[in-house]
Amino acid sequence: MTNLLRTVFASLLIAAVPSAASAADEPPHTVVSEEGSIQIRDYEAMIVAEVEVSGDMARAGNAGFRPLAGYIFGGNQARDGGSAEIAMTSPVTQTRSQEIAMTTPVTQSRTDDDSWRVAFVMPPEWTLDTLPTPDDPGVSLREQPARRMAIIRFNGGSADARFASKEMELREYLTSQGMETRGEAVYARYDPPWIPTPFRRNEVMVELVLPEAS
Repeated sequence: MTNLLRTVFASLLIAAVPSAASAADEPPHTVVSEEGSIQIRDYEAMIVAEVEVSGDMARAGNAGFRPLAGYIFGGNQARDGGSAEIAMTSPVTQTRSQEIAMTTPVTQSRTDDDSWRVAFVMPPEWTLDTLPTPDDPGVSLREQPARRMAIIRFNGGSADARFASKEMELREYLTSQGMETRGEAVYARYDPPWIPTPFRRNEVMVELVLPEAS
């Protein structure tokens, strides 16, 4: 899949922190419309901490998790000195008098055949000017612009084939509705591994092209 950009939302962080089972917030968004398991959502701009790693999807996700978890749990320089510990739960206590609640999901984006961009979504109350600076030079902070996304939701396992099937279903629906898309699909996993498989929430997301204002 040459030059493929596939974003996979994963629950890597909550899998590593059992106390954060369901305490994290999702990125701010508004549901524009809904039909069955399909929604159209407007997502606000968000900031992500991300790192680029190589390997297949599972290995890259694990490799990318380590430096990002290091950043979240104190591998950083707070703006007022010292370091800040960022946790999934809300509210949370941070070192050096900082409190940062982290939102889910965690993203994993494929940039080419063997390279992935793994990212944690930062809480909306923080900015690029106020978030702690990562100690690891491989970790960077970036603002993701606001987007309108089409979503199809399903429960159960999250194998690649299942996501691919749901992506096809979503794209066929969007085509039938005359909606134009851009980019590759976003695969989303919201639950930690100890949640029974039939109850796990998964989604496929596709960015929509907004009509130009007249």
